[in-house]
Amino acid sequence: MDQEKIRNFCIIAHIDHGKSTLADRLLQITETISEREMQEQVLDDMELEREKGVTIKASAVRMEHIADDGDWYEINLIDTPGHVDFAYEVSRALQSCEGAVLVVDATQGIEAQTLANLYLAIEADLEIVPVVNKIDLPAAMPADVAQEIQSLIGVPVEEVIAISAKTGANVHEVLEAVVRRIPSPSGDINAPLRALIFDSHYDSYKGVIAYVRVVDGIIGDRDWIKIMSNSVTVEPIEIGVFKPGMVPVKQLAAGEVGYIATGLKTVRECRVGDTITLAENASKEPLPGYRAAKPMVFAGFYPAEGEDYQILKEALEKLQLNDAALVYEPETSNALNFGFRCGFLGLFHMEIVQERLEREYALDIVATAPSVRYEVLHAHTGEIELIESPADLPDPSQIEEIREPWMDVHIFTPSDYYGVVMDLAINRRGELTGQEYPTSGRVILRFDLPLAEIVVDFYDKLKSATRGYASMDYEFGGYRPSDLVKLDILVNKQPVDALAMIVHSEDAYHRGQKMVTALRKLIPRQMFEVPIQAAVGNKVISRANVKALRKDVLAKCYGGDITRKRKLLEKQKKGKKRMKMIGNVEVPQEAFMAVLQLKED
Repeated sequence: MDQEKIRNFCIIAHIDHGKSTLADRLLQITETISEREMQEQVLDDMELEREKGVTIKASAVRMEHIADDGDWYEINLIDTPGHVDFAYEVSRALQSCEGAVLVVDATQGIEAQTLANLYLAIEADLEIVPVVNKIDLPAAMPADVAQEIQSLIGVPVEEVIAISAKTGANVHEVLEAVVRRIPSPSGDINAPLRALIFDSHYDSYKGVIAYVRVVDGIIGDRDWIKIMSNSVTVEPIEIGVFKPGMVPVKQLAAGEVGYIATGLKTVRECRVGDTITLAENASKEPLPGYRAAKPMVFAGFYPAEGEDYQILKEALEKLQLNDAALVYEPETSNALNFGFRCGFLGLFHMEIVQERLEREYALDIVATAPSVRYEVLHAHTGEIELIESPADLPDPSQIEEIREPWMDVHIFTPSDYYGVVMDLAINRRGELTGQEYPTSGRVILRFDLPLAEIVVDFYDKLKSATRGYASMDYEFGGYRPSDLVKLDILVNKQPVDALAMIVHSEDAYHRGQKMVTALRKLIPRQMFEVPIQAAVGNKVISRANVKALRKDVLAKCYGGDITRKRKLLEKQKKGKKRMKMIGNVEVPQEAFMAVLQLKED
């Protein structure tokens, strides 16, 4: 294949601005998919993606297009997610392309993730093709949005393509712009093979399937390959391209995007970001990989049935292959036995991973309340320790200070909601660091906010308060010392480590009170009274009792001597006391989820 006739591009946009719908139209116009096979969001092949209407995984597809000048082109498209939690997927997809189609909603304008993804594309030195979508809607303002794009990236208004991905209006122009404006790949076809793994998934028949962008050289279907980071050599089962299903081919050359079915059975041998070369005539230098994703939110995942522990371990291993941003390590809990401490990019990422484990691997999972990673400075040694679980927090006498992660948050909102957004952020210990007005009627507010305050329901509250018009983007800003304490929850005088949390000292009493009230309704009544307590250190700050179930032992006593009744009541009291000493209270899954709803009021 002539490299001059290859174009590699991705579609980037804010969530719900129409990336997947545009990809559908491009597949139809290039006749990559027949009308009979066509369905909505054809590249979102995961059941969860269809249900939630969002792209979770970047997916690749090869199209063939005859341009207006009569030339034939091979176009490789990578559809990317728009949600802030999957920005890592976007950054990897960008490394495989020479250009990006930037899609902006004609009714919403430029939003938080539009900017965040645009900056990633500019950083990767890609050619940008701006597109205004949804011009068929009555509220569309294509001219105003095109003006916004011009002031943002300096592309003349005439070069901004106005389309409707839903009706297909002007979509042909997007293909022509891709061919004209995006440069062809610049790899050396005669150099030793270097192919970058930008994604992968596990297939029970073909092992690890690596999605690759061939940068230099050629790979044939009979060539033995070597993974450069660990020198593992293997003969691939097949190599091929996405159309959008996997279609085997004889060879992949420099500039092309495809897959290699490696046959490897373990995840560790074939990592995303690795370089594949040939076993003979191997390349000396690997390609620069990706910056590892930093998990921001941590939670414990435990199997509801103890014997499912091994299945959960294997499921996490396979899922990590498909989702390089997921990290996990084994952990034990007094309340929940053996499980894993998992790290996620955000709460939506955690929700997706949990649902995938439950659906794809038929697991019943108990998830603990999410927490963030803290830095603890030890008083005597001066060492800094990273704490991912509140249960790991050392004794208060050994702590000099606790530092929590703060985020640099950008909130895009119509000016009418300025006050509402300010209130919401300042109530969460936010500090306003700047503001600007990109266009009339819209404002960008910059805040420093603790991650612990964002992680649970900040985004939902922001959307509710602004009727869905506001959007946000955040990046890690650094650790700062804070007045933090560990809040323990005791059920029947036993601490439940999975319910412990690290909170700001001013917030501890209210948090404890809310938690105790919530648990009192959720913990089932026993044959004995169950005390539920919230404590900071040795000090109990809130308590409630779950009343005992009582049998009416006086039912058969009517009239007669009062001492007989007293004797029966005394006997019942002693029995309950003995029960309480040896009784166990099971904490239901709803109790762990109650922690998430603490800020509802």
